[in-house]
Amino acid sequence: MNAAIAHYWEQADQFGHAIAYLLLLMSLLSWALIFAKVWSFWRVRKAAPFLPKFWLAPSMADAQMLLQQRDKEQVYLSLAVAAMSAMDAAQRASTLSADSSLNDALTRALRQQLQVTTSRLENGLTVLASVGSTAPFVGLLGTVWGIYHALTTISSAGTIQIDQLAGPVGEALIMTAFGLIVAIPSVLAYNVFNRFNRMTFAELDGFAHDLHAHCSRDGDQQHSEKQV
Repeated sequence: MNAAIAHYWEQADQFGHAIAYLLLLMSLLSWALIFAKVWSFWRVRKAAPFLPKFWLAPSMADAQMLLQQRDKEQVYLSLAVAAMSAMDAAQRASTLSADSSLNDALTRALRQQLQVTTSRLENGLTVLASVGSTAPFVGLLGTVWGIYHALTTISSAGTIQIDQLAGPVGEALIMTAFGLIVAIPSVLAYNVFNRFNRMTFAELDGFAHDLHAHCSRDGDQQHSEKQV
C-alpha cells in the first residue's frame, strides 16, 4: 500500500499533487473543528444537569453564581444575564411605559441572546458539512485526472498492455479512497453535533421561557409595590 502511494506520488503531476494537498488541508481542518466542537459540547452538556438547581437558589444572584461555576461555555448563563440586564434597564427607565414594556424588553433580550448562542453553537458545522459533501468528489477528481495522466503516459509509449494499464489505474483509485477517508469522519461528526445541538436548543428554549416568566412576575410584584 505504501509502495503504491509512493509510486503514484512520483508519477502524479502538479495538479494531482495539488488535489492531494487539498484533501490533506480539508482533513486537517475537519479534525481541528471536530476536536474543538467535542471539547465545547462536552462542557455544555456537563453544565446542563445543573439547570434545575438554578431555581433552587435563594436569590437570582446566587443562582447566577452557581451557574457561572458550572457553565464554562456561558451558554445558559448568558440567558440569565440578558434577562436580568433587560429587567434592570426597564426598571431604571424614566418613562411611564417602563413597566408595561418589561415583557417586550425581556422577549427582545432573550430572543437576541438565543440567536447569538445558536449561531455560536452552530459555528463550524457548515465547514464539516461542506467537507463531508465535497471531499469524495475532490478525491474522484484526483482519480479521473490520475487515470487520464496514466493513459496519456502509456499511450505515448506506443503499445498498451493490460499489466501496464492496471497498475496506474489502481494507484489512481487511491485518491477516491482518500476522499472517502476525509469525508466519512466529517459527516459522522456533523450528524452527532446536530443531535447535541437539538438537545441544547430545546433546553435553552425552556430555560428562556422560565426566565421570562420569573422576571415578568418579579416585575409585576415590584410594580404593585410602587402603586401601593
